[in-house]
Amino acid sequence: MNAERCYNTIRPATPPHPRTRKYSSNMKVVILCGGLGTRLKEETEYRPKPMVPVGNRPILWHIMKHYATHGHKDFILCLGYKGEVIKDYFLNYHWNTSDVTMKLGAQPEITYHSRHDEEDWTVTLLDTGDKTMTGGRLKRALKYVDDDEFLLTYGDGVSDVNINDLIAFHRAKGAEGTLTAVRPVGRFGELDLDNGKVANFAEKPKDGHASINGGFFVLNKSIEQHLDGDSCVLELGPLKRLSQAGKLAAYSHDGFWQCMDNIREMEMLNELWATGKAPWKTW
Repeated sequence: MNAERCYNTIRPATPPHPRTRKYSSNMKVVILCGGLGTRLKEETEYRPKPMVPVGNRPILWHIMKHYATHGHKDFILCLGYKGEVIKDYFLNYHWNTSDVTMKLGAQPEITYHSRHDEEDWTVTLLDTGDKTMTGGRLKRALKYVDDDEFLLTYGDGVSDVNINDLIAFHRAKGAEGTLTAVRPVGRFGELDLDNGKVANFAEKPKDGHASINGGFFVLNKSIEQHLDGDSCVLELGPLKRLSQAGKLAAYSHDGFWQCMDNIREMEMLNELWATGKAPWKTW
């Protein structure tokens, strides 16, 4: 995750009339999966960062399981660097997660003996280009979003944030966009929060208690008007403009959140999973 995930002042937004929005209980979940992951090069030389494993599953799977637990099972994956690895994973998902019996010969037969909880997921795999920036990837994905609201996150961070509480907060604020503000050990830019608003930004946090953008967004599809091509960086342009217009809210989450930017963080997440202490395991 990048330092750019931090924004300027937010002023209260006027809530739209509730009838003007098209709601869905199973909201589309857009996940940005296309970055190079250069700070995790030991792992990402051969696969995209969302496919780096935590336990025996990619971190992407953990993120998707968390959304699915809250009833959101319709995913749009914005692929880029080594996106074919992610495509192959889902194409062969049943094969790789089941006990199977194969009958060989000219007309082979395969019997799957296992079922899995992911059989009601819908996964759209969208090639958004190796060099496309975050806003450009989102712009390409929006043609698959039908409702007026959707969910968005990065493919490299896990949390125990309550997704449905986040959605309710977004609607109560009448915002066009809501980010999840979290408090990790400081090494990103800082968010100064004031009653659900982003009040100030500092380049370097003064201590380990600063709030930063942890992803896990709720966005209105109207953000499309701020996305102007593959070079568009979501965090540096569109979200800043929403902030300056008083239309970007911050949902404070004091629970667990952790991105996976380097080997140390990968090892920490794997240790939590191996010891049965993974706070993001909400299923």
